[in-house]
Amino acid sequence: MEFQRLLQIRRIFAQPEALELPRGREIVQRWPDADVVPVENHWNIPELHGDETNVPRWSRIKTEALVLGVKKSLTVKPNGRSADYIAPSTANGCAMACAYCYVPRHKGYSNPVTVFANINQIAAALERHVMKQGIKLEPNQCDPELWVYDIGENSDCSVDALISDNVEDLVGLFRELPTAKLSFATKYVNRDMLAWDHGGHTRIRFSLMPAHLAKSIDVRTSPVAERIAAINDFVDAGYEVHVNFSPVVITETWLDDWRELLQQLDAALTPAAKAQLAAEVIFLTHNEGLHQVNLGWHPQAEKVLWRPDLQESKTSSNGFSNVRYRSGSKGRYVRQLTAMIAEITPYCRVRYAF
Repeated sequence: MEFQRLLQIRRIFAQPEALELPRGREIVQRWPDADVVPVENHWNIPELHGDETNVPRWSRIKTEALVLGVKKSLTVKPNGRSADYIAPSTANGCAMACAYCYVPRHKGYSNPVTVFANINQIAAALERHVMKQGIKLEPNQCDPELWVYDIGENSDCSVDALISDNVEDLVGLFRELPTAKLSFATKYVNRDMLAWDHGGHTRIRFSLMPAHLAKSIDVRTSPVAERIAAINDFVDAGYEVHVNFSPVVITETWLDDWRELLQQLDAALTPAAKAQLAAEVIFLTHNEGLHQVNLGWHPQAEKVLWRPDLQESKTSSNGFSNVRYRSGSKGRYVRQLTAMIAEITPYCRVRYAF
């Protein structure tokens, strides 16, 4: 089973306060044969974090280790791109292993899923924030009518839903909030979610890229063809479904590859799916620290991700030193791809591209 391929949990590193909460106990019961290892801090776990000897075991650790913690900061952050606001995380890390993922930069040399057991506190903080906003009076690129909250900034919610009911709990919360909806991007098709009662207040964003490239850098994810095929089913189930063209990676054949992908998307979608479609376009941002980690477990990916001949250094808003495609060239790349989207999928509104 796909679930078993991604998650064969053998050790659960748990803060004692997480084990005292109902959600923590539920998660432990899902893997009754796993060893439970008490830890003081869900970040600072010597066996998992900051130990470069773990790099060759990158995917195995993701498969076999799970961390249970308590989320201390319940801050809701403004965003304005994917969503109006970023919700406090119910998890961070991922069982999948996309070679360009930024979350490992924060977590040392290993990046298994950390689940936060204090879901009731997180949900209450979100509900208070939504109520304070009142009605959305002016439409924006996030949504014309409702406040949008991204609940998956640091994890993949479709995978998180295999581990606990945290995501479904938030879907149920937003179903009852008339002025807001939740949103998350995903590279995993979790068909159990088709049966959820979401009330039309959940936006799922399936991330897409050319399939042959995804085989190399979207490690352990659902195949791109499966993600495309799922769009119609989730629309039929009442979800709002957008796509993320992300990350866009420049190769010698990138325009031809994206043309083929857009044609596949256009051929697959039903009229109902096309009528509600919108997209975000995000070009690759990479990081030297992650580049060095990847060389230890997946050097083939770095042949396309690390391109000093095309990239320049840039300090991000959070202070990280990243590399991005050179500004003069990147503007041309953005124009080329958005023009192709308008040509092949003219019904697909581009919410933003950078």
